[in-house]
Amino acid sequence: MSLFRDDGVVLRTQKLGEADRIITLLTRQHGKVRAVARGIRKTKSKFGARLEPFSHVDVQFFSRGSDLVGRTLPLCTQVETIAPYGGPIVGDYGRYTAGTAMLETAERFAENEGEPAVQQYLLLVGGLRTLAAGLHQSHLVMDAFLLRSLAVNGYGASFTDCAKCGLPGPNRFFSLQAGGVLCTDCRVPGSAVPSPETLVLLGALLSGDWQTADNCEPRYWREGSGLVAAYLQWHLERGIRSMRYVEK
Repeated sequence: MSLFRDDGVVLRTQKLGEADRIITLLTRQHGKVRAVARGIRKTKSKFGARLEPFSHVDVQFFSRGSDLVGRTLPLCTQVETIAPYGGPIVGDYGRYTAGTAMLETAERFAENEGEPAVQQYLLLVGGLRTLAAGLHQSHLVMDAFLLRSLAVNGYGASFTDCAKCGLPGPNRFFSLQAGGVLCTDCRVPGSAVPSPETLVLLGALLSGDWQTADNCEPRYWREGSGLVAAYLQWHLERGIRSMRYVEK
């Protein structure tokens, strides 16, 4: 029997029996972890409200083996709140839908339980902090998070230089398969031709240039979000279900 302590973000919860829940978290040291929270659905639960989606928490786990992730689910025995992002996110529909898509994406990229995914964890914490602060349009925060998640998992897109030959941009054509924009010589059949302003927007979101992203005209947001969603689906091989509810 072992005790483990880690901090993580609650991705989702599901009912277990009459009073318990299974909590899925993305943790700093252990990646995705599923654990049982006993009695959390009772009104007198000490930490029920702390283990809700979007919460950034410090958790102590009790495991019956020498590893946190094993044949049986560990128990959540102590929980301390680090940052309650859920309040401002859940209270706004745009933030909530964008945040839900971010949680689902993070879980998909950290699919194997117990394997550390530190960069994905840090991206999620930073993304939720930005989303909760409400300083930028929620769908722009989501798209920035999706692009950076793709990048840290080895699928970074190019929005300026040609993804095949490296010809300095700007380049006009965009290919999901090629990994970004292509020059005229490298263009492949089926390439999209997005607006130059849309490519500037996506490059700004990837690099964290919020001044450029915030000043972009709204008509380019939808085209950019469509490219991001298609690029994400191409690499995950299926879409993120919660993205259909995101306000654009």
